[in-house]
Amino acid sequence: MYLTRLELSHFRSHRHSVLELDSRPIAIYGPNGAGKTNLIEAVSMLSPGRGLRRAAADELMRLPESLGWRVGAELRQGEALHEIDTRVEPDHGRTVRIDGKAAPQSALGQMCRVLWLVPSMDRLWIEGADGRRRFLDRVTLSFLPGHAEASLAYEKAMRERNRMLKDQVRDPGWYRAVEAQMADAGADIIAGRAHAVARIAEAQEGAETAFPVSDLAIADPDGVPAFSLQALEEGRPRDMAAGRTLVGPHRADLRAVYRDKGVPAERCSTGEQKALLVSLILANARALRDEIGTPPLLLLDEIAAHLDATRRAALYDEIDALGAQAWMTGTGAELFAELTDRARHLEVTEEGGISRIAE
Repeated sequence: MYLTRLELSHFRSHRHSVLELDSRPIAIYGPNGAGKTNLIEAVSMLSPGRGLRRAAADELMRLPESLGWRVGAELRQGEALHEIDTRVEPDHGRTVRIDGKAAPQSALGQMCRVLWLVPSMDRLWIEGADGRRRFLDRVTLSFLPGHAEASLAYEKAMRERNRMLKDQVRDPGWYRAVEAQMADAGADIIAGRAHAVARIAEAQEGAETAFPVSDLAIADPDGVPAFSLQALEEGRPRDMAAGRTLVGPHRADLRAVYRDKGVPAERCSTGEQKALLVSLILANARALRDEIGTPPLLLLDEIAAHLDATRRAALYDEIDALGAQAWMTGTGAELFAELTDRARHLEVTEEGGISRIAE
């Protein structure tokens, strides 16, 4: 699975950019602000959701024109070639077309598996649990595209329950249907996350890698009962006092331990935390390759940060062995010297607020 063509129209700093591609990784370099991250953010929009920077759709429009934006791509899957078009027009929501036919965003998850690692994730282990849940859910979504529907159903039902809690609704009849929906969707979320963590663990075992192995676990807040319909029913008085739901997969956290050192990820050095993240992304990619028969697209923004030359070369070797089309950005061409002709090398520059791409 890889992109053979990518076309951007009025997407952030790219007024109109077209790339013809093969299956090799893509090394993208240039000065800060030239539009390198904008390029791989466009690729991330070929998956469901808000992309690698979680930007609102209208924030992706090129200014000052504000004409909307479009990302078009040709995706090779074995012998098949698919056309993907996703765009936003002014004052309209995002639309998706696959092979010329309108499709929901969820269909992108079935067709195009995309993983990413961006600098904002470097603080994953030392900041709040919400970021780690998003990371866990992106991993889960890569294996189980239906995870998005379960998450949306759960969030919708929980918002309704929280509204009733804040309004001090006490009639149990009002809660039963909503809590049943939360219990069903929540069970799917919990099972999906467990599946993803198990697949990552399997992919780490026995892998030839220069990156550290981490032991992962999904944990609920201390003192909170296991999630179930009964826990929701019994927890209503406490939740009513708090004005929100205090039990469920929306409270879970992802924990990681650097196996060889027995040290929790949040206590590791900055370099070790980065290496643990790289290791997890590579394990995720290996597991997907084994499960669906092809590696996903990898988006690695400023990947050389916190990696020494030895680890950098090891990363490139692993990507090469994986066979993935990895999109990697960095400030200088020297950061990708070890890749030689194993990758396409693109320079991105900026002139008058418009990004330019050259071999």
